[in-house]
Amino acid sequence: AIADDAKMGKKVFNKCRACHALKAGKKKVGPSLHGIVGRKAGSESYFKYSKAKKAAGIEWTAENLDKYLKAPKKFIPKNKMPFGGLKKAKDRANTIAYLKSTSN
Repeated sequence: AIADDAKMGKKVFNKCRACHALKAGKKKVGPSLHGIVGRKAGSESYFKYSKAKKAAGIEWTAENLDKYLKAPKKFIPKNKMPFGGLKKAKDRANTIAYLKSTSN
């Protein structure tokens, strides 16, 4: 298998940039995604999350991020992120690799 590619993930992340920053604590329409891998869902104190996201009780592991990015409304019903998802598994894997690389 080819290693997940953070450079390609950076390109895919352009779809996320309109609503999400990568700088720690920087709020846009959505919360910052800095340090998202390993963080508890709905845990940034400065952001007003949906009840569904706060109640999800999940950690953003690579596996959970993959499921969420594939179909956000299916993985956490009633969350308020207006995004249809990334259909290609490689796009999701690369985006997660990019998110990991920006948090180090």
